Formats: sequence, structure tokens, C-alpha cells
Amino acid sequence: MDAAMLPALAARLRAGRGLAAKRDIARVAARLGLSGTGAIPVGDDCAAIPDGDGFLLLAIEGFMNEFVAGDPWFAGWCGVMVNLSDVAAMGGRPIAVVDAVWADGEAGAEPVLAGLAAAAERYGVPVVGGHSNLSTDRGQLSVAVLGRAKRLLTSFAAEPGDRIVAAIDHRGRYREPFSNFEAATDAPAERLRGDLALLPEIAEAGLSSAAKDVSQGGIPGTLAMFAEASAVGAVLDVDRVPVPDGVAPERWLATFPSYGHLLAVKPGDVDTVVARFSARGIVAADVGAFEPGGRVDVRAGGRRETIWDFAREPLIGCSPRPGAAA
Repeated sequence: MDAAMLPALAARLRAGRGLAAKRDIARVAARLGLSGTGAIPVGDDCAAIPDGDGFLLLAIEGFMNEFVAGDPWFAGWCGVMVNLSDVAAMGGRPIAVVDAVWADGEAGAEPVLAGLAAAAERYGVPVVGGHSNLSTDRGQLSVAVLGRAKRLLTSFAAEPGDRIVAAIDHRGRYREPFSNFEAATDAPAERLRGDLALLPEIAEAGLSSAAKDVSQGGIPGTLAMFAEASAVGAVLDVDRVPVPDGVAPERWLATFPSYGHLLAVKPGDVDTVVARFSARGIVAADVGAFEPGGRVDVRAGGRRETIWDFAREPLIGCSPRPGAAA
């Protein structure tokens, strides 16, 4: 990327809808009195609840009304998929799914439920209950997943000097007009399940202790939440981010992929971690580093631009470390 384009890119990333939506977390968490300092820290991909020799993981996602209305089958599929990604991002394996569906009649609910059931079957995770209302004036969807981890990956454990490994499945396409890049609906069950299993395998091998699922806000927005939770700074080398053929780098950076994770990895373990993803056909690369301080920057051609400065304003307002912006 031409370094002269970096200020405009940073401005677009800061103003993007995905990153702006993450600021809502701070307001809700503050109203509920939640932060990263509690017995169960808030701000991670899942609530990690100590349980015997491991952790129960509880994740939930709600979906934008326009997404449910515009692509209801895929919304149902995503209800399972994105929650399973959150569980995997914390080093866990899924146990069960519950859902809450609102629709204007049974016909309105049918495609959402069909997508949800298809994903549950393909990923091998049962739907065990939930809530339904088929007498509303619009479709809405929320889905929760329970999982379990032997050894956690967490947003709170990145340290200065850790490298940032981005692992994203490029074997897909955009679901226009949204910025969702999906590489799952045509994939065989074995591949989907095996790809998610990579994250707990990496955690259990001691190759990483910190990770985050790439979500709305894309790679930079996810990195900002990751850095804030760990009370560190970070720099993303945009020229090192692999981009699928035919996709503009600016769009890719703001993309919500069906399979995408950022991991904090010690420099000596980077090649091993990248090789594990590459062996399953997932594109992985070292794309930057965590640093001391409280800024998240993008860098190209020797130039840096800040996309978030936690000293000026928190993003999600969740960090367990003293002196953080939360």
C-alpha cells in the first residue's frame, strides 16, 4: 500500500460502522457495572467460568435486523458459526446451542431456523432449546453456545513483544451487500470441525495464551479490542496482511470473515503456529506486534497512523490491568 494512502485508510477504519458498534459495549458494560476486573472478566469473546480443571465458556450473539431480513438463512447459519468461532478463539470446544427467534409467522421463521439447523448439523453441535415468538412484526435472532476449554486463550494475555498472527480462511466469497466473507456453507463437515479444533490444540500445546475472533470492525477493529483488553499497544503492518485475489485491501481490512482469528504468539513460535494453519489450507501470517503503550496503529511504507488511542478514549472499556483505560 502506498504510504500516502495511510491517513485516509486510518480515518475510514475509525469511522467504520463495525468499530463504532463496539463502542456500545462500553456503555452497556458501565451500566451493568461490568469490567475486566471481575471474577469473570468481561470483554473477551466468551465468559470463561472456572469449572474443575478447566473453564465453561458461554457466548452469545444477536444479529442486526436488516441482516436477518435480507439474508435470513445465512443469519441462522451465522447464529451457530460465529458463536462456535468465539468458543474456539478462547481455546474451547462447543457443547450445545440455544436460540431465540422472533418472526411474523411460521413462514417468516422457516429460513432462519433452516440455516441454524444446517449449521448445527454440519458443525456437529446440537441445538438443545431456546425461545420463540412467531407473532412479531419483524424477524430477530439471538443465539448462545456453551463450550469448554482445558487451557484458555484470552484477550487479556497479550504482552509487548508478542507477534500478531492473523489466520483467515480465504476459500470463500462475500455475501453482498454486507462485508461478510463466508468460507463455510460449502465446506465439508470434517473441514469445518477440524479447522475450529486448531485453536484449542494450539492453546493446549502452549503455543499461545491470547487470541481473539475477528468480528465486526475487521482485523484493525478486532486488534483494537484485543490490545485494550490486554492494556498494551499494537501495530498492524497492512502490507503483511494476506488478501484474497480480487479483493481490495481496504475492503479486506474491514471484513468480517467466517473464519478469522488473531493470536498473540512469542516470536520463536510464529513459524510453528503459521504452519499448523497452513497445513489445513488456512492463510496465516505474522502481521504485526504488540507494544508497550496504549495506541493501536496501522503501518505501511515506514509510515504509521493511529486508529485508536486509549489514553484519549476507551473502546469497549474492559481491561483488568492497572492503569488501563477501562
